[in-house]
Amino acid sequence: MISQDSIQQILSRIDIVEIVGSFIKLKKRGANYLGLCPFHNEKTPSFTVSPAKEIYKCFGCGRSGNSIGFLMEAEKYSYVEALRWLAAKYNVEIEETETSPEYKQQQQVADSLYIINHFAQKFFSEALMHSDEGQDIALSYLKQRGFREEIINKFQLGYNPEGRDGFTKAALAAKYNLDYLQKTGLVTVRDGNAFDNYRGRIIFPIHNQSGKVLGFGARIIKKNDKAPKYINSPENEIYVKSKLLYGSYFARQAIDKADECLLVEGYTDVVSLHQSGIENVVASGGTSLTPDQLRLIKKYTSNLTIVYDGDNAGIKAALRGLDLALEESLNVKLVLIPDGEDPDSYVNKLGAVAFRKFVDDNKKDFILFQLDIALRDAGNDSTKKSIVVNQIAETISKINKTEDFTRQQDYIKQCSEILKIEEGGLHALVNKFIREKIGKEENRVSRDQRFAEESIGTEQANAMDDDIAVLLNKDEIHEQAMIRSLLEFGLKDWSPDQKVAEYIFKEIEENQLEELIDNKELVRILRTYKTWFDEGLEPVAKNFLYHEDLQMSALVVSIMDFNYEISPNWKEHFEGHIATRDELFAEEVFSTLNYLKLRKIKRLMDENQHDLEKATLTEEQLMLVQTHQHLKQMEIELTKQLGTVIFR
Repeated sequence: MISQDSIQQILSRIDIVEIVGSFIKLKKRGANYLGLCPFHNEKTPSFTVSPAKEIYKCFGCGRSGNSIGFLMEAEKYSYVEALRWLAAKYNVEIEETETSPEYKQQQQVADSLYIINHFAQKFFSEALMHSDEGQDIALSYLKQRGFREEIINKFQLGYNPEGRDGFTKAALAAKYNLDYLQKTGLVTVRDGNAFDNYRGRIIFPIHNQSGKVLGFGARIIKKNDKAPKYINSPENEIYVKSKLLYGSYFARQAIDKADECLLVEGYTDVVSLHQSGIENVVASGGTSLTPDQLRLIKKYTSNLTIVYDGDNAGIKAALRGLDLALEESLNVKLVLIPDGEDPDSYVNKLGAVAFRKFVDDNKKDFILFQLDIALRDAGNDSTKKSIVVNQIAETISKINKTEDFTRQQDYIKQCSEILKIEEGGLHALVNKFIREKIGKEENRVSRDQRFAEESIGTEQANAMDDDIAVLLNKDEIHEQAMIRSLLEFGLKDWSPDQKVAEYIFKEIEENQLEELIDNKELVRILRTYKTWFDEGLEPVAKNFLYHEDLQMSALVVSIMDFNYEISPNWKEHFEGHIATRDELFAEEVFSTLNYLKLRKIKRLMDENQHDLEKATLTEEQLMLVQTHQHLKQMEIELTKQLGTVIFR
């Protein structure tokens, strides 16, 4: 884990304009910056960055966040990956908290493999572009295939010369460890001699989500019936094939923007489509899709379109992994390339525009396509058709998440019509498979674990109910206004011997928090602030914006929104000084606190009135009337104090 000291060093150097500006072009507009949103297509800029608040917001699609949130959204990084990206950018040396010796050893090996792979990529690219052998054999081959130099450089393609040990000698001369060189698969040792493993091959570097080289795919150029067409890196600490999709580093933003991922089989398919301007494409390497690969796609989009060769091998490859895709709630379509072509050759044959149109016009629903293929194979054989019914019911049963219920019912309806069977019967069969799956899962889970999972599920349901209540609470904006005042002005002087935060905590006692503030998450922010303040820390807004609790961070981002910005054109129409929120902070703090108190009094009056209507004894009625008068007087006093403050 990254130490808190390292995290604080990173956060202290963050410049949101610099970070966002490295992804999109920003133009200064008053106190803020404006640009085209990277998360949706727009022609008029609506993406606003506030350097003062260190947040961004798109007024077109509604996305907002801080610098780390931007990296997580734009690059699909995890929180830790975003921190490491920032550490590299600002030259912060990351200090890890205490870890086991085994973990440290694993990290050291991983770091060494990354360094070797980086060296190898540079070596292979240099050999391709600048050696006589590379230019005459490999570069000319790639150009014959239609690849231009800019796309070759973009994907960092390379060439390993045919000589026995050219790379091996260079790597050993650079003092790289022979054991690690073997672990990467770049070097092989036989009979005590070390030599290159990818001789005479085009090299395709395989990148992770931050652009580091994890491993390589090596394609043979010359015909050799004994040698495999492709060799891939062996599995090691950083290269795990089941968790990778070739080209995902280059495709991630395009997939996010298009809200669709095209999946092909080969490396050259990806490179060729990118060169044609179709960038939302990745490759599976011809293997069955794995859950990790599908989850990687799900990070970017729920729409997966598989584009494979139209031969039998292509169809079988496309159908593998279907059930897993459905379990990940992916909307899967299939496009088969005709006439013995593959995506690489077909896009070169048609051109980018026609290829896109072909894909859009020929998308087939995956489940219905699978059913069509199975029925064709079954023919008039009733036994085989019965097997098809069971197979399709089991496939549909994989669509069993709550949000996919309508989709599942639609498939049952369509498939029953195609199969010419009763819809109710297919529905019952689907439910049977769902029950069987649940039964198997329950058998694997101990009784104690089930109780734990059920309690967690109840808490999540309660949390969801709370979220809905918050959305329905019309007073939420005023609760947030009070928290915003605390975050922005808490360390200002309320009086010569008292900070704003101290005044607020004096006015709102610990046992009154739940009575004054309905949103439990806002109460949590308030308590966190008080804890830090009491411990002598300075709980500025930035500490909350970049809190490791992403739920709290996201809520603070929404609180620190752009609702109170003064138009930069204001002074063109009005003369004189315009008071800022900083200058009027005391009025804001006072009015937000008094609003919450006033709301509490109104609620007490409503409860008192309800009790009065039910009271039958004279003494009880008299007491409740006096209580009403007392509350009414408090309400009048608070209203007078609020004066001319207007609440929206």
